[in-house]
Amino acid sequence: MSALCRHLKVLSGTLVRSRVLPKASITSKPPKEVITPAQSTIAMAVMFVTILLPSGWILAHLEDYKHKK
Repeated sequence: MSALCRHLKVLSGTLVRSRVLPKASITSKPPKEVITPAQSTIAMAVMFVTILLPSGWILAHLEDYKHKK
């Protein structure tokens, strides 16, 4: 009977949840180079153009793609 109870506990996850995981030791330092607001703006604009512009083009011309033979 005890083996059945142990298997039920494993299946229910009580044994898995009782494990204590060690805390990750993540450290960070100050940045070596400071990024200016202008550089951030340029980076965001480039990301906008490369990701959203092609998607917008496809959605704007969706009817053309549907009727193409």
